[in-house]
Amino acid sequence: MTTLATVEQQVLGRWMLQRDTAPIVRGRGSWLWDSEDRRYLDLTSGYGTACLGHAHPALTRAISDQAAELIACPTFLASESRSLFLRTLTEILPDRLSRAVLVNSGTEAVEAGLKLARVATGRQGLVGLRGSFHGRTSGALAITWNPKTRRPFEPLLPGAVFPANNSLSALEEVIDDNTAVVVVEIIQGESGVNILDGDFLRGVEQLCRQRGALLMVDEIQTGCGRTGAWFAHTAVGLQPDLLALAKGLGGGFPIGALAYTENVGEALFPGAHGSTFGGGALACAAGRATLETLQAEALPSRAEDLGARLLGRLRQELEGRRIVREIRGRGLMIGVELRERVGRYVAALTREHQVLVLPAGQNVIRLLPPLNLEEDEAELAVRALAEVLP
Repeated sequence: MTTLATVEQQVLGRWMLQRDTAPIVRGRGSWLWDSEDRRYLDLTSGYGTACLGHAHPALTRAISDQAAELIACPTFLASESRSLFLRTLTEILPDRLSRAVLVNSGTEAVEAGLKLARVATGRQGLVGLRGSFHGRTSGALAITWNPKTRRPFEPLLPGAVFPANNSLSALEEVIDDNTAVVVVEIIQGESGVNILDGDFLRGVEQLCRQRGALLMVDEIQTGCGRTGAWFAHTAVGLQPDLLALAKGLGGGFPIGALAYTENVGEALFPGAHGSTFGGGALACAAGRATLETLQAEALPSRAEDLGARLLGRLRQELEGRRIVREIRGRGLMIGVELRERVGRYVAALTREHQVLVLPAGQNVIRLLPPLNLEEDEAELAVRALAEVLP
């Protein structure tokens, strides 16, 4: 008999990276259940999207109520849901970022940012950083560092260069009078939870100001409280011209946003960018409920406190083991770097302990749990890792 999982595998084929589980059928808080009623502690929160956990009552109620009233509303008409979401979003954004365009995902937010930067500056050059990841569509892929990810799809947008991390001298050599935008992540999640140096990032901003390039910060993974502040760039004192958001912005419902300054906005014209589904009524209701719940439950500061304790416990239990090279993170974005590939340990956590984690690069186990993870759940994660890692 063909199982549901087999159907997915047959249809999706190589698009799908399948864990060894039965199909997932429901979730609650930090837990997921499969069709055979096995329970898994979800330390991935759907690639960091389910920041409120699964089936949070405020989010499910907002989606249900909005679906009963209005799902789709074109952007040539004002929408109450969109207006309320934008008001909530701008309340938490830095004052400098007073404008925004709504999209459906992080990669779309980056695409919009690249377009807006080129229009606003009249330049074409793009600067990323080694270890960066900004998405899989053509524009976002062009500014993503990993050659193995980019090369099968080249030629992409021309003009992208990737100087070394934490080296202002390397950056000085590539930012010139044709550079439209420099794109950075405060913490590079996909390549290994690599935390960039604050002095370096502030130097990047200074170079952009001196040479007329714009600074875009990609907070698709780090934004909305993940690292213990609403936005990771504010903790290091940056003032970007463009800010890409998604993942936790909708609590698991697809929504993305590119926030930008008035100066960037002055260069735009009708039709410069748009999205059929971006800013839809249902997505905006989910986004508003997510942001309001993050505020009401003080989850960014909770992520800072619980993340520090979890990081401490992981170091207490795992440091000194032959296989562990480093444990690092900020808030509830944590990486355990190993001295070998992580695949079999990720699989063992799923199979033997029903704990779901993510790889980051080839040798880092990444933890992106819901921001309302309970302390006993965090301790369960520590014990599982301690048992799996030799």
